[in-house]
Amino acid sequence: MTANLILLIVIGVLTACGVYLLLERVVSKMLLGLILVSNAANLLILTVGGGPDGKSPIVTGSGTSTAGMADPLAQAMVLTAIVITMGLAAFVLALAYRAYMLTTTEDVSNDPEDAQIAAKREQEDPEQ
Repeated sequence: MTANLILLIVIGVLTACGVYLLLERVVSKMLLGLILVSNAANLLILTVGGGPDGKSPIVTGSGTSTAGMADPLAQAMVLTAIVITMGLAAFVLALAYRAYMLTTTEDVSNDPEDAQIAAKREQEDPEQ
């Protein structure tokens, strides 16, 4: 049994786009990146879970062979991951809404104390 090459390429593209969006400084782009990476991980779990496409893991009848059935564990893990991702997305949206109401911007700025520590470290040892 071999993995579908097009599906693996789609997983790579989703992961790359998700990581790019996670590195942005805007909360909505970070959320989209998180969702893309989660979807890529779900597709990867289903791809690695194996089994032929379109066959249900449910066995009907007494004489049915289970040799070509999909693994139900991978499907259960993906379903759980989808629920966790939606809960995390709702939490991040609530945080973004609260931050927008307080600061009227969606951009995540640098912490002033972190900037001071970085400047002090640069003055002490400029080669690092």
